[in-house]
Amino acid sequence: MRTDLYFDPYSDVFYDRPYDLYKQLRDEAPVSYNPQYNFYSLVRYADVVEASKDHETYSNRWGAAPPFLGNADSVAEGPGNMLFMDPPNHERMRKLVNRAFTPRAAQNFEHIVHRVIKEKADAIGDSKNFDWVADFVALFPVEVICSILGIPQQDHQTIRHWVDASLTIDPLNPPDQNFLQRTGTLYMYILDYIKEKRQNPTDDMLSQLIETQVEEGDETRPLSDDEIAGFSLLIASAGAETVTKLLGSTAYLLDKNPDQWAKLKANPGLISKTVDEANRYFAPSQYQGRHAMKDVSLHGVDIPAGSGVVLITAAATRDERQFADPDKFDIERDVPVQISFGHGIHYCLGVYLAKMESRIAIETLIERWPNFAIDHDNSKRVRMSNVAGFCNLPMSVA
Repeated sequence: MRTDLYFDPYSDVFYDRPYDLYKQLRDEAPVSYNPQYNFYSLVRYADVVEASKDHETYSNRWGAAPPFLGNADSVAEGPGNMLFMDPPNHERMRKLVNRAFTPRAAQNFEHIVHRVIKEKADAIGDSKNFDWVADFVALFPVEVICSILGIPQQDHQTIRHWVDASLTIDPLNPPDQNFLQRTGTLYMYILDYIKEKRQNPTDDMLSQLIETQVEEGDETRPLSDDEIAGFSLLIASAGAETVTKLLGSTAYLLDKNPDQWAKLKANPGLISKTVDEANRYFAPSQYQGRHAMKDVSLHGVDIPAGSGVVLITAAATRDERQFADPDKFDIERDVPVQISFGHGIHYCLGVYLAKMESRIAIETLIERWPNFAIDHDNSKRVRMSNVAGFCNLPMSVA
């Protein structure tokens, strides 16, 4: 094993453009070890897919956040948050909420998505210069998911800022020990609001979860406030961030590849494939954290039980062993297994809603701003944990 080549989630290389490193890792160190933060990384498509399916070997109970990657004692399986669960707890919680995010159920939210996206586009109006991310795609996903949950509209953007703060890390002082504290602000807000919902239920997801009964052996019980808050925190965070980063990257890639943009405008039926390809090319969720539950030997490297293991999705989706010409952005590419939305039991719960939001946003781009240009010199990427994408993408329209 090469000891001089490894993945560092706090490095400028990771934040700015990690794909050359990912290729080098795939070719020369498919299993690498970060001695500073004490974790191993997997980068090849086949290895990431296999590990994603094998929860008995690669546990998810300690999540993906950098402070936890090399320390299995730093966090325990949390109530309600499926990202921190293995079966059987994960299966029980997922079964309870899965029906709310099926393709058919997601269609019930389409009127909300159309309304919110139209409101944000109308606010931009006839402006010839605006920020595609800060003025548009950062604003509506949180409003959609908060509307579904039943959170008051006046708090939607505050929640977005809390989510951004919880994911932003300080590369000068890693690991970021303020992660739990900042996440706790949003958690306590949701917890307090659940108590209010118990007194005054309405027609929304939080009220439905309050009424839900969970089976435990031969008995049933209601979900606890902590369980509901954990689940709500998960979908609020994922709903606010992933779509925003995906749509920022999609516009960036279409501007960088004008032939693909022309093809899409001529055939809007390619929107779904375009979004899938952008998701593959610039995965919004770059990696997922696991812990080895037993000794593993892979590519001549021994991973001891108890070790932190990072599955670098963004490296796997550019693997030449799986994708032909992987560094080419091709909106007609077939991506049969979309691991950028996760894989195995942790496949993204809100994938159908995310795809719907992305489709309607790109339809809006085609209809309202068909002749746009990105100011690449003033574009800015986020510095977050495993989330990657743009926080600023200045756009001019003709």
